[in-house]
Amino acid sequence: MAPLSENQEQQHPQAHIDGAIVENLLKQDPSDYNLAELARLLIRYRGFPGARDIQDNLQKTLQRWSLTEEDLYAKTREIHAAGGVYKNRNQTGEEED
Repeated sequence: MAPLSENQEQQHPQAHIDGAIVENLLKQDPSDYNLAELARLLIRYRGFPGARDIQDNLQKTLQRWSLTEEDLYAKTREIHAAGGVYKNRNQTGEEED
């Protein structure tokens, strides 16, 4: 197997799942859960040599919500410090009663 060249795009193993999450974020408003997901995915794809569509949609979501990455990370630090953003969610990300 030949090594990847600098310009060759890689396929992220989570791209199919993450792409669907990002598509949903683009259509939704910023809730604590959505902010946490956006931050998580920005960190996952930072510097990744591929998945440009996901990276572009993450940036579009930031712009749509009028946030900088620094603002987002400050908000999500507060959310995680309060705890529980993922606690009441099942494996599919749906909120449990």
